[in-house]
Amino acid sequence: MPDDPTVQEAVEVMKRYHQAQDAGESDCEVEQLRLAAEQLFQAVSDYQLAALGH
Repeated sequence: MPDDPTVQEAVEVMKRYHQAQDAGESDCEVEQLRLAAEQLFQAVSDYQLAALGH
C-alpha cells in the first residue's frame, strides 16, 4: 500500500540516494543510502508476497 510507512520510508531513502548522487556526496554515503533503500524495498516486496500467500 502506498500509504504504508515502510513504503514511504523506502521512497524517501531512494530520493535521498539520488540527491546524494547528484550532490556528489562520498561514495560511501551514496552506497549506504542505496543499500538502505534496497533493504527497505525488499522488505516491502517480501511482505507483499507473504500477504498474497507466496
